Amino acid sequence: MKLVFATNNENKIKEIRSMLGDAFEIITLQEAGIDIDIQEPHPTLEENAREKSVTIHNLTHSHCFAEDTGLEIHALNGEPGVLSARYAGEQKSSEDNIDKVLSELKGKTNRQAQFRTVISLILNDKEYQFEGICPGTILTERKGGKGFGYDPIFVPDGADLAFAEMDMAGKNKFSHRAKAFQKLIAFLKAH
Repeated sequence: MKLVFATNNENKIKEIRSMLGDAFEIITLQEAGIDIDIQEPHPTLEENAREKSVTIHNLTHSHCFAEDTGLEIHALNGEPGVLSARYAGEQKSSEDNIDKVLSELKGKTNRQAQFRTVISLILNDKEYQFEGICPGTILTERKGGKGFGYDPIFVPDGADLAFAEMDMAGKNKFSHRAKAFQKLIAFLKAH
């Protein structure tokens, strides 16, 4: 089965392909000849994931899926949440976003957080959603050089390393995105 993944993020494409193996063929937006930046105007991850999958489905009329992910920090009332990619501005700089989170958490003892991913799948013209959550803690400084986004400052519960210190297999044992993709894969295999 071919599925268009509504993203231009190479890191997310690598993650899903490492989990799917040969079971499904993932087509990127670039491979599908689509060169658009889909807006994420909604206040929830669910609505933004749906916006992306519906947009691509309307363009391709193919099976497709999209995801939206947010880092939700308890001491910051769930921020950056839906604004995770542009928490420090529209330039979408991971370094600036991390700096802002570390600055906002200065002096706070509660560093609990969670990554949450919502996937919107459109299969046979119907939408299905899948969620994955990874609870963890925000570090006081960056660690590791792997991964992307907030990975250098997030340690998942049950781990001793930040996501940015883990290889892909290690990260996938804990990852919010991996949990959501596992639900997606199980659903696809059943259909």
